[in-house]
Amino acid sequence: MILEMKVPSPGESIKEVEIATWLVKDGDYVEKDQAIAEVDSDKATLELPAEASGIITLKAEEGDAVAVGAVVCLIDTAAAKPSGSAAAPVAAVEAPKAAPAPAPVAAPAATYASGTPSPAARKILDEKNIAPASITGTGKDGRITKEDAVNAVPSMGTPTGGSRGTERTKLSMLRRKVAERLVAAKNETAMLTTFNEVNMTPINLIRNQYKDEFKAKHGGVGLGYMSFFTKAVTRALQLYPDVNSMMDGDYKVAYDFCDISIAVSGPKGLMVPVVRNAENLTFRGVEAEIKRLAIRARDGQITVDDMTGGTFTITNGGVFGSMLSTPIINPPQSGILGMHNIIERPIAVNGKVEIHPMMYVALSYDHRIIDGRESVGFLVAVKEALENPMELLLDNNPKKAFEL
Repeated sequence: MILEMKVPSPGESIKEVEIATWLVKDGDYVEKDQAIAEVDSDKATLELPAEASGIITLKAEEGDAVAVGAVVCLIDTAAAKPSGSAAAPVAAVEAPKAAPAPAPVAAPAATYASGTPSPAARKILDEKNIAPASITGTGKDGRITKEDAVNAVPSMGTPTGGSRGTERTKLSMLRRKVAERLVAAKNETAMLTTFNEVNMTPINLIRNQYKDEFKAKHGGVGLGYMSFFTKAVTRALQLYPDVNSMMDGDYKVAYDFCDISIAVSGPKGLMVPVVRNAENLTFRGVEAEIKRLAIRARDGQITVDDMTGGTFTITNGGVFGSMLSTPIINPPQSGILGMHNIIERPIAVNGKVEIHPMMYVALSYDHRIIDGRESVGFLVAVKEALENPMELLLDNNPKKAFEL
């Protein structure tokens, strides 16, 4: 029996996928549920499992765009699994003796004048770091004259003789979709960015005091910066609800919940899974959910549902060393908060110069729906919560907030 394997639908709005990688070869025997291909949609990379055991015949090439429901391979379920017996031995045949190689013919010696610079020309070429072979001489028999050397222009770049190869590879469907969405965000929104800085000393003091106990209590879940930032963001979103809204044509869609998209790096590029109803989660809940989603992204198991929705995004370029950036809005959302690396810098505290761990934060927002007052107020509210976490995020009871 020949089984036709068709492309399953990865999500309601997805009509086409791309064959990223075949994990088997044409004619291979596959087992049921064995991963036979990786397919890219415009939202995620998914594995395609074999629906039955048998000999597979591929009907699409890597890089092909295939409609959902189209046949991508055939599986002959009646084919027997090949045995692992070794191939029959081949009788030894005496190899014919190689014919003697012809004697090498000496190349004709180049004439002294052909392409050779005069002593004066050589000095000038050496000063210009120009190889004589790159110059066409105008002198007798092609000799390079002093005038040729004076007029010679160095080539762009240093002639090191190294490789100058290029490679052209097609972007994955996921990467192309990300690029399309980023360009659309720049072109279709009135995007503006406002900046501030945060003194991370209060959070560092709390983390240093409670992180070991937190990790031991919650089965290896760490107390990181993301839970503080997520809780600070959900508080600020409730104070400035316009930042937690979206444009829909001539309408504004406001949300009374905070689904926070967290940008994480995966093997296929940037993924933005969603922590849902983050306003109701504890510190442990936020950290555990971020860890779960990050592991799924790393292992290539993230799904469209994991990344669908989201009312606001947090991205942390600081883990890669970024000091300052203007993050691009994740459409159709209206705002994104960019975190950056923590650097010890001198700041004025009560009239005195002190060294503190400082972080620049950036809020990019859609000015069509969010005014300057709301955007600046939102970012100031985030800063206030991060610099006074004991009162504004922990209700002056860290043991209760951390469930210790």
